[in-house]
Amino acid sequence: MLDNRFDPAAVEDRIYQAWVDAEAFKGGRADRSGAEPYCIVIPPPNVTGSLHMGHALNNTLQDILCRFERMRGKDVLWQVGTDHAGIATQMVVERQLAERQLPGRREMGRAAFLKRVWEWKEESGGTIINQLRKLGASCDWSRERFTMDEGLSRAVLKVFVRLYKEGLIYKDKRLVNWDPKFQSAISDLEVLQVEVKGSLWHFRYPLDGGVTYEHPVAFDENGQPYEFETRDYIVVATTRPETMLGDTAVAVHPEDPRYQGLVAAKAMVRLPLVGRLIPIVADEYSDPTKGTGAVKITPAHDFNDFEVGRRHNLPMINVLDAEARLTLVGNGEFLDGAQSGPELDVVLALDGQSREAARKAIVALMEERELLDAIEPHTHMVPHGDRSNLVIEPWLTDQWYVDAHTLAQPALAAVREGETTFVPKNWEKTYFEWLENIQPWCISRQLWWGHQIPAWYGPDGTVFVEESEEEAVAAALAHCVQTGIITDAEAKDLAANPDKRAALITRDEDVLDTWFSSALWPFSTLGWPDETAELKRFYPTSVLITGFDIIFFWVARMMMMGLHFMDGDVPFKDVYIHALVRDEKGAKMSKSKGNVIDPLDLVAKYGADALRFTLAAMAAQGRDIKLATSRVEGYRNFSTKLWNAARFAEMNECRRDPEFSPRNAESTLNRWILGEMQKTSVEITQALEGYRFNEAAGAAYRFVWNIFCDWYLELAKPVFMSPGGGWKNETRATTAFVLDEILKMLHPFMPFLTEELWGLTADAAAPRDTLLVLASWPAPKGLEAAEAEAEIGWLIDLVTEIRSVRAEMNVPAGAQLPLAIIGASDETRQRVVIWNDALLRLARLSSVSFEDEAPAGAAQLLVRGETVALPLAGFIDMEAEAARLTKELAKATDDVARVDAKLGNADFIRRAPEEVIEEQRERRESAEARGSKIREALARLGRTV
Repeated sequence: MLDNRFDPAAVEDRIYQAWVDAEAFKGGRADRSGAEPYCIVIPPPNVTGSLHMGHALNNTLQDILCRFERMRGKDVLWQVGTDHAGIATQMVVERQLAERQLPGRREMGRAAFLKRVWEWKEESGGTIINQLRKLGASCDWSRERFTMDEGLSRAVLKVFVRLYKEGLIYKDKRLVNWDPKFQSAISDLEVLQVEVKGSLWHFRYPLDGGVTYEHPVAFDENGQPYEFETRDYIVVATTRPETMLGDTAVAVHPEDPRYQGLVAAKAMVRLPLVGRLIPIVADEYSDPTKGTGAVKITPAHDFNDFEVGRRHNLPMINVLDAEARLTLVGNGEFLDGAQSGPELDVVLALDGQSREAARKAIVALMEERELLDAIEPHTHMVPHGDRSNLVIEPWLTDQWYVDAHTLAQPALAAVREGETTFVPKNWEKTYFEWLENIQPWCISRQLWWGHQIPAWYGPDGTVFVEESEEEAVAAALAHCVQTGIITDAEAKDLAANPDKRAALITRDEDVLDTWFSSALWPFSTLGWPDETAELKRFYPTSVLITGFDIIFFWVARMMMMGLHFMDGDVPFKDVYIHALVRDEKGAKMSKSKGNVIDPLDLVAKYGADALRFTLAAMAAQGRDIKLATSRVEGYRNFSTKLWNAARFAEMNECRRDPEFSPRNAESTLNRWILGEMQKTSVEITQALEGYRFNEAAGAAYRFVWNIFCDWYLELAKPVFMSPGGGWKNETRATTAFVLDEILKMLHPFMPFLTEELWGLTADAAAPRDTLLVLASWPAPKGLEAAEAEAEIGWLIDLVTEIRSVRAEMNVPAGAQLPLAIIGASDETRQRVVIWNDALLRLARLSSVSFEDEAPAGAAQLLVRGETVALPLAGFIDMEAEAARLTKELAKATDDVARVDAKLGNADFIRRAPEEVIEEQRERRESAEARGSKIREALARLGRTV
């Protein structure tokens, strides 16, 4: 006998272990050697990570597809693994060392520190993997990979060396996002834009050589200047005064009439405090409508300025060091062109100061020299490191780069030609825009944890890029002999004595960006560069499921690398982009807001199935999920509903009958439920094939709750209660059969509950031949029953309409109403005879009669083309009810008007957060629906509105 309730906590671990013991998740199973392969590679979570709601959504959707396709008979491999997470992992270990008062990274040295990191990884690095199991993820754990395991490290080396020798990896001096705390370049994804209330300082830059120009200071009503003053300076504005020491130009728009004369005359300005002469350049980067229309150009400390500097061949002067302190003394680039003397000495005294201290000092100096024109409050976005929380510095350094533009061309063509498809398709535009404007990809990081770049430098600075130190030594020896740096004899001596070779070459200390190794994920995890059986069978993979925020950082780069190294094959055929999980009000979850929902807390409270079904049911394409705990609780109740239905079936002896053939069912009720089951199976299958997870979940929910539980089992109760014979045995067998098919259809969404019921509803007479996870997906055929649907559908529609009218008209719950069917057809009369008892019971009717006309004071309904009437006189006050409904309609209309006023206000739309706007739209939709229902109710009372 089934327990009174389903307790997820008591069964989830046991069921999961049963799946693992049966090797149910294993890809390449011997019993599926001839099956169609299906492969998904997991977006590798950081080894430092813990499961958050984004992970829960992403992995739930992947698991739904894997379980679905596994049940469809495919050979499924869900390739799992973790990313080494360079900065995050290094930070965790360094913090641990500090907490334990142990020597720091630099004190212990690189080798000892890396040993410590590997120890941490083995002890604590698998947290998120264990959490994925709690969610029910059916990954092939026997194939778990790590971006720094031996095989993947070998793949990284091979790719780097090959791209370098093809000219697609090179070293260059460019601007990067520099984190002064970690003293490393970081990716754009690791940069947070934070709104800061700061200042905009307006500085006067004197024109050189007594040059002046007419500057407009007054304008008429048409915006035309009518008053001018003569100026011998240009005003520029900046939010970062400390960088002005590195200015190498002032830019103005080429069509700005104020400055065209200065540009034509090749006028120069003298940089305040430094004395360096810098040109005025015409460049469209300058916006003539903002401020004075003149902007300072600091190519070594601003990404936009860097591009202006390249266009005009400007010097690039770095005035900050790796810790974002001023570096001026001995800085040849800064001193070149500077005017020596007391003025410069004052500036040089700032050497070594932080950005913040230097800013205050420079503003004070400019004010002292009467070169500070104005200060105005200025709120703007400032980049911060997501882990260091420090302001990120655009910094000019030597780094390793990938020629992403060249690699992007096949990746663009593959999507344009349909080899890979984005779902929803609108994300292709994002993909195209980024790849069409792609910049060189900075792949080096100034860290210790990661793949150390396989580049060695010889005594003359020549770089040798090879897969091993031995190969680099051989290349260096050959080069040094050829160039005369060493003799043949010395080369032979060095080759024979490894200890002496340390003086010959020095390895690059940098490591690779973690996105470099994860870009190889779809083929490196399958064994590349070896020609493995898994690589041959599962590449290209079937679908990638990921978030929109890493289309640039991961999806596009996997496309580039896959096409380049896998003979032109794309890494995946489909890319499904899921939305964000927000809080119930539509706000983005964040620790600072205190609105983060921990998925593991929900699993502990409601069970993994309830959370999984919630996420699937709300995963509409292109729409963010507004997650409320009440929704998870609601789907926990759905679990309870199914559990109780199974208990009801057990109590009524609905056992599986091996001899039962659904096509031979004779009862109208049974043929109807079998036809609805077939229809639902097709609907769920087609929805999952199209990545419409919410539609698939919705179809399953409607069938189980509404059709099977609320209608079929309710209508079958009299059959179960009958003494025997008739349709009783067929109804028992049908119930057991449909329940089995429900467990199959729900399994991808709710694996624990369904697997538990699958086992508990087996019996000695009809044992299960497999776990549910490996059972066949429902594919019923030939169960359509149009005449059964017409009959049972009529009954359901009639009862539903009567219930709706009772609710809308405030009919007392205990009141038994008469029902009049107007001008009934013979078919309808026959149905009433068959289902009279059910009608009276389910609709709470006192009688059913056939009339030629509707009685006075009756609410009229149209059910499948026929009119029925519910006489309400004597049960409700018709006038009072009409008045109440009229008042409710006025309120709904006012609510719509109130929202329309807000949404029609351009200022509101501009200022309000997106979640607030979306909330207003939902309120309007709700008020409109409420008004529509009230109008229908009034119409039934004979009132026109």
